[in-house]
Amino acid sequence: MNTNDIVSKLWNLCNILKDDGITYHQYVTELTLLVFLKMAKETGVDKRLPDGYRWDDLTAKDGITQYHFYRELLIKMESADDLLVASIYQGANTSIREPKHLSQLIDDINKLDWYGASREDLGDMYEGLLEKNASETKSGAGQYFTPRVLIDSMVSLMNPKAGEVIQDPAAGTAGFLLAADSYIRRETDDYFKLNEEQIKFQKNQAYVGMELVPDTHRLALMNTMLHDLEGDKNGVIRLGNSLSAEGQNLPKADLILSNPPFGTKKGGGLPSRDDFTYPTSNKQLAFLQHIYRGLKVGGRAAVVLPDNVLFEGNIGKQIRQDLMNKCNLHTILRLPTGIFYAQGVKTNVLFFERGKSDIGNTKEIWVYDLRANMPKFGKRTPLTRDNFKAFETAYQASLRVDEGEEGRFRCYSREDIAKRDDSLDISWLKDDSLEDSDNIPEPAELAAEAMIELNAAINDLEELMAQLGLEVEE
Repeated sequence: MNTNDIVSKLWNLCNILKDDGITYHQYVTELTLLVFLKMAKETGVDKRLPDGYRWDDLTAKDGITQYHFYRELLIKMESADDLLVASIYQGANTSIREPKHLSQLIDDINKLDWYGASREDLGDMYEGLLEKNASETKSGAGQYFTPRVLIDSMVSLMNPKAGEVIQDPAAGTAGFLLAADSYIRRETDDYFKLNEEQIKFQKNQAYVGMELVPDTHRLALMNTMLHDLEGDKNGVIRLGNSLSAEGQNLPKADLILSNPPFGTKKGGGLPSRDDFTYPTSNKQLAFLQHIYRGLKVGGRAAVVLPDNVLFEGNIGKQIRQDLMNKCNLHTILRLPTGIFYAQGVKTNVLFFERGKSDIGNTKEIWVYDLRANMPKFGKRTPLTRDNFKAFETAYQASLRVDEGEEGRFRCYSREDIAKRDDSLDISWLKDDSLEDSDNIPEPAELAAEAMIELNAAINDLEELMAQLGLEVEE
């Protein structure tokens, strides 16, 4: 049984919990709490769990006794001596009400063919389960999940190296950081080419992230632990808000990879960072400031951002100017629509490098249009790594070539950008698909675009009121 088979079988176990009133979001939490115990046994990680509260102890019981023991186990884990285990189970509880449903879930997990699965396989299996949850529209988790093929392309182009500090300030379930580690492991023969001190650095200091949502943070800690990454005493991923003072404590990075959440700050108001030159309630613009300010000199970043970051006026324009001054914003990739499960959101990847000075680092920007005249990606037409090959070739060319008005890769000087009022929302290809009646945007897509434009207008109004000294009511 391969990894995909086990992922499918695990996901199908959700049918057991439907009669217990468990939502999709609760389901993935319930399943991962149990599957983590099983995977911990398979990988030998369970020696870090409290004695008497491991998978074998749980399966040795049944019925109401097993149910009460499981609830006791969750409490015991939260106070475990191992700080990482305690962090994983912080606030964990179960929504399962029927002992028979818990017993059936445990029995079915135990019946799966785990024989021969390596630590890497189990980690991939866990990621597959998270991706399955994201692709299930009923779960509502898709807006937080970055397609793995996009992550792999970004990581490959960024070429992470052993010894570098790699950060994701909006870590989610740690997809970017784990992909970077996987890349480095391949380049170093699974760390074999590194000495003991270098290996210790990779496992404990190389990767750092922050995640705001407790349940997602729990999944990220499980995921990194199963991939043999330890982090500091709080794990690889810290629980907190990167747009608050907590974000200021993240270490300066050699490389930042991220897909910050879409939207405005909940409840209105501005991020509580006193180091931002340009306060804004637009979360993407705030994260962008965090990222380029958080790079070491010569540090590089690849960040997924929606279109409004490229064209928003006022504070948005000032942040783009600051980015182009402090960094060499050398490449923008216009991504196809439909690749995120939150349909209708138009996104880009910005690639930039922090300069030695804080002025005039961007001389020209190369824009690759992977959006116009592309298929409508989804379950019927999945996005694959092959879709990025032409872009990767153009990006990595020793001498880049402007392909002209009919091509996908164009170069714009800093002077050209200034003439556009520093808008980076640049397109030149005629998108024939927009004229095709079969490709009329879905209502959800139109609504998503309208919401982005509305948020941009709200941001402009809030920032204008702030400049006038007027209070913005939540």
